[in-house]
Amino acid sequence: MKRHAAREKAFQLLFQIDMNEIVPKEAIEEFLEAEGADPFLRSLVEGVVTNKENIDKTISDNLENWTIQRIASVEKTVIRIAVYEINYLEDIPTSVSINEAIELANKYGDVKSGKFVNGVLSKIISAS
Repeated sequence: MKRHAAREKAFQLLFQIDMNEIVPKEAIEEFLEAEGADPFLRSLVEGVVTNKENIDKTISDNLENWTIQRIASVEKTVIRIAVYEINYLEDIPTSVSINEAIELANKYGDVKSGKFVNGVLSKIISAS
Protein backbone atom coordinates (compact mmCIF):
# COMPACT_ATOMS: atom_id res chain seq x y z
CA MET A 1 0.00 0.00 0.00
CA LYS A 2 1.35 3.42 -0.90
CA ARG A 3 1.79 5.94 1.91
CA HIS A 4 -0.90 8.25 0.55
CA ALA A 5 -3.43 5.41 0.63
CA ALA A 6 -2.25 4.42 4.12
CA ARG A 7 -2.77 7.99 5.36
CA GLU A 8 -6.27 8.01 3.92
CA LYS A 9 -7.12 4.68 5.57
CA ALA A 10 -5.61 5.88 8.86
CA PHE A 11 -7.71 9.05 8.62
CA GLN A 12 -10.88 7.00 8.09
CA LEU A 13 -10.22 4.76 11.08
CA LEU A 14 -9.11 7.54 13.43
CA PHE A 15 -12.11 9.64 12.42
CA GLN A 16 -14.40 6.70 13.16
CA ILE A 17 -12.76 6.10 16.56
CA ASP A 18 -13.12 9.79 17.44
CA MET A 19 -16.73 10.13 16.29
CA ASN A 20 -18.11 6.88 17.67
CA GLU A 21 -16.07 6.65 20.86
CA ILE A 22 -15.25 3.02 20.18
CA VAL A 23 -12.45 1.14 21.89
CA PRO A 24 -9.39 1.95 19.79
CA LYS A 25 -7.61 -1.37 20.25
CA GLU A 26 -10.56 -3.43 19.00
CA ALA A 27 -11.26 -1.06 16.11
CA ILE A 28 -7.61 -1.04 15.08
CA GLU A 29 -7.33 -4.82 15.03
CA GLU A 30 -10.59 -5.24 13.11
CA PHE A 31 -9.76 -2.53 10.59
CA LEU A 32 -6.16 -3.52 10.06
CA GLU A 33 -7.08 -7.16 9.67
CA ALA A 34 -9.49 -6.20 6.89
CA GLU A 35 -6.95 -3.84 5.25
CA GLY A 36 -3.92 -6.07 5.61
CA ALA A 37 -0.98 -5.49 7.89
CA ASP A 38 0.59 -2.46 6.20
CA PRO A 39 3.33 -1.31 8.61
CA PHE A 40 2.98 2.41 7.80
CA LEU A 41 -0.80 2.31 8.26
CA ARG A 42 -0.39 0.49 11.58
CA SER A 43 2.27 2.98 12.68
CA LEU A 44 0.03 5.96 11.94
CA VAL A 45 -3.06 4.58 13.65
CA GLU A 46 -1.34 3.17 16.71
CA GLY A 47 0.98 6.17 16.97
CA VAL A 48 -1.84 8.72 16.95
CA VAL A 49 -3.91 6.71 19.44
CA THR A 50 -0.95 6.12 21.77
CA ASN A 51 0.30 9.73 21.65
CA LYS A 52 -3.08 11.47 21.37
CA GLU A 53 -2.69 13.41 24.62
CA ASN A 54 0.71 14.87 23.62
CA ILE A 55 -0.45 15.50 20.05
CA ASP A 56 -3.56 17.34 21.27
CA LYS A 57 -1.43 19.43 23.63
CA THR A 58 0.85 20.41 20.76
CA ILE A 59 -2.18 21.39 18.70
CA SER A 60 -3.83 23.30 21.57
CA ASP A 61 -0.63 25.18 22.37
CA ASN A 62 -0.52 26.50 18.80
CA LEU A 63 -4.12 27.59 18.30
CA GLU A 64 -5.02 31.26 18.29
CA ASN A 65 -8.58 32.18 19.34
CA TRP A 66 -9.61 28.52 19.06
CA THR A 67 -9.80 25.51 21.32
CA ILE A 68 -9.20 21.97 20.15
CA GLN A 69 -12.84 21.18 21.03
CA ARG A 70 -13.98 23.73 18.44
CA ILE A 71 -12.03 22.17 15.59
CA ALA A 72 -14.23 20.07 13.32
CA SER A 73 -13.53 16.33 13.50
CA VAL A 74 -12.20 16.11 9.94
CA GLU A 75 -9.61 18.83 10.48
CA LYS A 76 -8.73 17.60 13.96
CA THR A 77 -8.07 14.07 12.72
CA VAL A 78 -5.99 15.28 9.78
CA ILE A 79 -3.92 17.58 12.00
CA ARG A 80 -3.36 14.78 14.53
CA ILE A 81 -1.95 12.52 11.82
CA ALA A 82 0.35 15.27 10.52
CA VAL A 83 1.56 16.21 14.01
CA TYR A 84 2.29 12.55 14.72
CA GLU A 85 4.32 12.29 11.51
CA ILE A 86 6.19 15.54 12.19
CA ASN A 87 6.98 14.79 15.84
CA TYR A 88 7.49 11.03 15.80
CA LEU A 89 8.50 9.87 12.30
CA GLU A 90 11.89 11.25 11.37
CA ASP A 91 12.02 9.65 7.90
CA ILE A 92 9.19 11.81 6.52
CA PRO A 93 9.97 15.39 5.45
CA THR A 94 7.80 17.96 7.19
CA SER A 95 6.69 19.41 3.86
CA VAL A 96 5.36 15.99 2.79
CA SER A 97 3.37 15.61 6.01
CA ILE A 98 1.86 19.08 5.57
CA ASN A 99 1.03 18.56 1.88
CA GLU A 100 -0.61 15.20 2.58
CA ALA A 101 -2.63 16.74 5.42
CA ILE A 102 -3.85 19.56 3.19
CA GLU A 103 -4.88 17.05 0.51
CA LEU A 104 -6.86 15.00 3.03
CA ALA A 105 -8.49 18.13 4.46
CA ASN A 106 -9.49 19.32 0.99
CA LYS A 107 -10.90 15.91 0.12
CA TYR A 108 -12.90 15.26 3.30
CA GLY A 109 -13.49 18.74 4.71
CA ASP A 110 -15.09 21.88 3.37
CA VAL A 111 -13.62 24.59 1.13
CA LYS A 112 -11.68 26.23 3.99
CA SER A 113 -10.33 23.03 5.57
CA GLY A 114 -7.05 22.91 3.66
CA LYS A 115 -6.18 26.51 4.53
CA PHE A 116 -7.07 25.98 8.20
CA VAL A 117 -4.96 22.81 8.44
CA ASN A 118 -2.06 24.54 6.68
CA GLY A 119 -2.25 27.48 9.08
CA VAL A 120 -2.28 25.34 12.21
CA LEU A 121 0.54 23.09 10.99
CA SER A 122 2.63 26.09 9.89
CA LYS A 123 2.31 27.57 13.36
CA ILE A 124 3.31 24.26 14.95
CA ILE A 125 6.37 24.02 12.69
CA SER A 126 7.48 27.57 13.39
CA ALA A 127 7.09 27.03 17.15
CA SER A 128 9.34 23.98 17.21
